[in-house]
Amino acid sequence: MGLLNRNGAIVTSLLTAFAAATCVAGQTASAAPCPDAEIVFARGTTEAPGAGPVGDAFVSAVRARVAPKSVDVYAVDYPATMAFSTAMQGIVDARTHILATAAACPTTKLVLGGFSQGAAVMGFVTASVVPDGVRQTDVPAPMPAEIADHVAAVALFGKPSARFMNVIKDPDVEVGPNYVAKSVELCVDDDLVCDPHGRSFSVHNTYVEAGMVDQAATFAAQRLQAAWAADAAAAATGAEPGPAGVVDQDPAQHLAPSAPTAPGAVPLPGPTALTYSPTP
Repeated sequence: MGLLNRNGAIVTSLLTAFAAATCVAGQTASAAPCPDAEIVFARGTTEAPGAGPVGDAFVSAVRARVAPKSVDVYAVDYPATMAFSTAMQGIVDARTHILATAAACPTTKLVLGGFSQGAAVMGFVTASVVPDGVRQTDVPAPMPAEIADHVAAVALFGKPSARFMNVIKDPDVEVGPNYVAKSVELCVDDDLVCDPHGRSFSVHNTYVEAGMVDQAATFAAQRLQAAWAADAAAAATGAEPGPAGVVDQDPAQHLAPSAPTAPGAVPLPGPTALTYSPTP
């Protein structure tokens, strides 16, 4: 079963459960001091609950760059198993938490991130429309457009390519138009998951070593600093704070240059190729 090809009744029950959690999340957030920023991160397939190795490294790198500002982290709650259909739970959980945080802590700047399957989860969360071929009753509605004003940056590591999504029979992962300008997508050369011509799965586990976590952290930190500066300027003039992370900057400058791909036919990965293996 595909990542978004869910039974309507199952998704309805999920939405009901998470709608109840929204109220609790809102009360919890309002009871505690709101942080200057929060990173909402979805881990990769088979990684232990939490933000995962890439997420943890990203959070640490962002905190180091924006100190002494406070940066909280929310690890998206979903199975992250080989049963990609359960990623729907991550989409629902991330969406619910983002909406609750924007309502309870409107001045908190959000940074959305994900690795591998988690990057697909977060990509779908930002979507402004339901993907083609997916029934609207089977997925949560896109977030309201104004939620993007609370998001300073989006960082996606190893986001599954169209080739990969086609193999597992799911729609392409497209970042929504309200988030494109504030997003950075990083893919290690020859990564079988995100590189359309990739052949190696071992490199899928090298985002920290490749320096791409630091690249994304620099991008996110710059957008956070710009958002805070804009808010300070607005406060000084008595104006309303503007959208998060408004800055004239091209996300592409933070991407590592791509190496030429090898000629010839490229074998497509099957679902059994999704098992994480240690980096040699």
